[in-house]
Amino acid sequence: MTNVNAASFKGKIALITGGSRGIGRQTALTLARRGVRSIITYHSNRAEAEAVLALSAEEGIQSEALALDVGAASSFDAFTDEVRSALSRMGAERFDYLVNNAGTSSTASFVEGTEAELDAQFNVHFKGVFLLSQKLLPLINDGGRIVNISSGLARFAMNNRAIYGSMKAAVEVLTRYMALELGPRRIAVNVVAPGPIATDFSGAIVRDNPQVNKMIADNTALGRVGLPEDVGAVIASLLSDDMGWVNAQRIEVAGGIHI
Repeated sequence: MTNVNAASFKGKIALITGGSRGIGRQTALTLARRGVRSIITYHSNRAEAEAVLALSAEEGIQSEALALDVGAASSFDAFTDEVRSALSRMGAERFDYLVNNAGTSSTASFVEGTEAELDAQFNVHFKGVFLLSQKLLPLINDGGRIVNISSGLARFAMNNRAIYGSMKAAVEVLTRYMALELGPRRIAVNVVAPGPIATDFSGAIVRDNPQVNKMIADNTALGRVGLPEDVGAVIASLLSDDMGWVNAQRIEVAGGIHI
């Protein structure tokens, strides 16, 4: 087991949206190696979620997978009931960590962005995070932790990311309000902002397009694109007791891109 104050993770349970792929998957596996059980969500590909559960089981960790469309707020009541059932199967009534990771890409510009695209991104990246976190609050232990996921695009601008970057910036503001209002319950809320990461997100353009990969590496101080492992490790660390006094902070995990 990776030893990052492993004792602080003993008996803990995380809920990770979008935990079947990319950064969410890596977060779940990193936490499993540290002894944390997870409830991961997936949108449609149950097989990918089952693969994460199998890898967690190899670490001796029992995890669960639930289907969820974070853009469909009308489903959140039923989903919360499913979380209660999953927790019961895990011998628990509440969980400790919420990672709002699930998201969809958008290449819409300001000039050409449509109302439909704006609404779709709002529903997933802001409304979904807001309302799902709200619904799940009764199931989060006092003293727990929430990590929201933003993007480097909330700090720097690139072509064809006007809607996506703006929604992620809104999540960063929301994080501060969540931290303020949940403080009396000792629930710390932070936001992690990855730079470009080599996953299948956004058509796998960072991972699979050599020109894009090189452009990003050339503009990053550490000289390469990010990997899911880079971000998953930071999220896991933020959940540990070692980071218990870190609250309402934006942490960019981007290797020093566009400094």
